[in-house]
This record gives sequence, structure tokens and C-alpha cells, in this order.
Amino acid sequence: MIKTAVLAVDLLYDFTNPDGKVYYPENEAILENVETLLQHARKNGALIVFMRHEYRKGKQDVNLQNMRECCIEGTKGSEIDERLSVLADDYVIKKRRYSAFYGTDLDLLLREHGVQNVVVIGTKTNNCVNATALDSHYRNYNTYVVAECTATNDPVAQDVYLRDIDRYIGKVLTLQEALTSFESGDL
Repeated sequence: MIKTAVLAVDLLYDFTNPDGKVYYPENEAILENVETLLQHARKNGALIVFMRHEYRKGKQDVNLQNMRECCIEGTKGSEIDERLSVLADDYVIKKRRYSAFYGTDLDLLLREHGVQNVVVIGTKTNNCVNATALDSHYRNYNTYVVAECTATNDPVAQDVYLRDIDRYIGKVLTLQEALTSFESGDL
């Protein structure tokens, strides 16, 4: 049984590349930290799950009525950033809403592996990271968010949401705390 899963949320070309449709430099800035965490987590037996926000090409989606079109299936924009390693043992799950749990089989996958701890990383802290952390908490997983492996385009929102997650939802860790927790077997 695998005790811990790392959920890498929406680290996709449209968010992380300067040519992406909803690029923010803050998203690109965390990629090195994310790769460090992924390597460490794998080495210590964690399950890695990449969540891939993707809208159907040419199909209606209410989310796209109020936001810029992005992450369309079949485009480079919906691909996981090539600077991140995706290995054969990793999972990639498509999603269409902010939470990685909503309308996906993520919870089933985690339970099949006996996961107790969910570590959430990725973008945007105030939307997809927060919604995923909330749904992880609601499903009784021990929920962690790694501060230096999350990003949004507003530093105030980044701070407020991380403080809120730490107070009400789970535990916000520094990157070093997360790496140490993997090494010690706490995660």
C-alpha cells in the first residue's frame, strides 16, 4: 500500500509557458521546486498523479463563458509542462473543474492504493489548489500543500489562501519541510 500521493495540479503549457494562453510568471517560477519534490516523493514511494485541466475542443463548457479559452484538448496548451518528468508509473487524470476530485476517478485511485496523505502542488492556489485541498479534506485524507510548489498571479491571494488552508483545511509545508517529511517517512 502507498501511504502518500502527490497531486500535481494543472502544471500545463497554457499556465507555465510564456506562449501559453493564461501564463503567469509565478507558475513558471515554481517548476524547479516541483520537479525537486516529485523526484524526492518518488524516491520515497509516493504515488504521483498529474491533474490535467482540459476542455473539449469545440464543445460547450460553462467555465469558458467567464474566462479565457485555454487548455483545449489536442492543443499544446493542455500538455503537462515538458520540464517536469512524467514517468510510466505516474498517473495522468483529466479534469474540467477546479477540484481534482470533481467528476474524476481520483478518489477511487487513491483508495485503491491505500493513500492516507495527499500532498497538493500546482497552480492556481486560489482556485484549483484550494478546491482540491478542500475536497481532499472533505474525504478525510491528511491534506498537505507545499508553499513553494504552488502559485497564483496575485501575491496577496497566494498568502491569504495558504494561510486559510493551513488554518482550516490541512497543513501548509515549506519545500524543505516536505522533503524532510518524505525522508523521515512521515509522508
